[in-house]
Amino acid sequence: MSGALPHVLTGVDVVALPVLPSSVEDGDVLLGPGADQISAGTGADLLGACEVASATGKAGEVTAVAVPGGTPENPDLTLVLLVGVGDQRPADFRRAGAAMARAAQDRQGVASSIASVGGVEALEPFVVGAMLGSFGFHWRSHGPQHHPVPTVVLADTEADDPTEAALRRAVAIGGAGWRARVLATVPANLKSPEWMAEQARTLGDDTGLKVTVWDEAKLAKEGFGGILGVGRGSDQPSCLIRLDYTPEGASSKTPRVVLVGKGITFDSGGLSIKPADSMTTMKRDMTGGGVVMSVLGALAAVDCPVKVTGLVAAAENAVGADSMRPGDVLRHYGGRTSEVTNTDAEGRLVMADALAYAVDKLDPVAMVDVATLTGSMKVALGQQIAGYFANNEALASAIFEAGEASGEPLWRFPLVRDYEDKLASKIADADNAAGGAGSITAALFLQHFTGKVPWAHLDIASVGDAPEESFEWTAGPTGFGARALLSWLGQPDPLEGIA
Repeated sequence: MSGALPHVLTGVDVVALPVLPSSVEDGDVLLGPGADQISAGTGADLLGACEVASATGKAGEVTAVAVPGGTPENPDLTLVLLVGVGDQRPADFRRAGAAMARAAQDRQGVASSIASVGGVEALEPFVVGAMLGSFGFHWRSHGPQHHPVPTVVLADTEADDPTEAALRRAVAIGGAGWRARVLATVPANLKSPEWMAEQARTLGDDTGLKVTVWDEAKLAKEGFGGILGVGRGSDQPSCLIRLDYTPEGASSKTPRVVLVGKGITFDSGGLSIKPADSMTTMKRDMTGGGVVMSVLGALAAVDCPVKVTGLVAAAENAVGADSMRPGDVLRHYGGRTSEVTNTDAEGRLVMADALAYAVDKLDPVAMVDVATLTGSMKVALGQQIAGYFANNEALASAIFEAGEASGEPLWRFPLVRDYEDKLASKIADADNAAGGAGSITAALFLQHFTGKVPWAHLDIASVGDAPEESFEWTAGPTGFGARALLSWLGQPDPLEGIA
């Protein structure tokens, strides 16, 4: 819903107004649209409240002002949130949206003029921030501790086609990020590879995607030895999930992008077992697969102009009587072999099969894989930025720019040819755990399955979990990558300079 602020207060008990830093040194902050009307209607001194709180207007800063008497138009109004928008960049509106949503949780509705100060360009980051800042997941018997505000009214915005298009895109992108977080947060006792396949089928029914699932018999028949090898120790059957998106008006000449996601529904490390503390977050080791599924489900809403196929290589890396052993050799789709020297380097084994299949059967113009792959990436980058590799400069630039625009920043790492020797095995084509510069050697391992296709590898292990709440990031699994990939694929020509 949109409209002028005084006319959209029915049914809301919170108003959120933008606070802009003063352009004058040591000057007061400035309040955005609707502030005069709310001050007059409630009798509240909003500028005075900012002064008392030493508000600066920086992005995401919130000053809460209680207004128990409401306004003549809406006596139910009880709270005004004064939210900083900083320099009014997309990141600032994203932070403002998230801060507003978090401050308005458990309320019945919030009307806000915050996005209006940035025009239609501010709608997407503001709405995405508000959606993801509201994220919560619970399995409590008595319901969640907090409820996201169910209604957000965008005040002082134009009800025109550009606004409607921006809102549709924003809701799709925010929803994809939300879905990816949910998939990653579901406990592993519920989240088997077949559960992932069922989620894909439901998504296909809801969005018109074509969904195909390889069971273990079909995987064995077609030579997917990496996926089968990793899943051998589990009583949960492995599978390969394929989702296909075709844009309206597509023809046989419409190019195809392939997205590959790591779908390890729980990673114990296998026989090379992880320490107990390192296993507590491993229900989210399928984040890459969840991201791929979530992106596929949102492509139509962002008007993606190319065909996209998503592949999720799903398995549980468990300890069992038939677990793969250090020293085993697996034969991947297409025939390349890997010596398993560390069963905890399993993600690359399942993804190798999917990449090789894509090159062989799908004729992609570009491929991007997404995986919580190496602990080395977290050591290198901390927990606020993900790493990526690419063998094509145009694709590398497109991925970087999409990350910057979406609020999911990525930093490029090199595919160092001199490290190829580290992959050497005396009995197979490659060692699955070359070690030393671990993120780079993992990427080099995968590169052998990409043929000559332009390819990017997103190693999101550094950002698979957020340690604490920070604006649109909520503590726990992040679903990192969904926004960046949709930002890229939702462009009018995402393959410009690549194809």
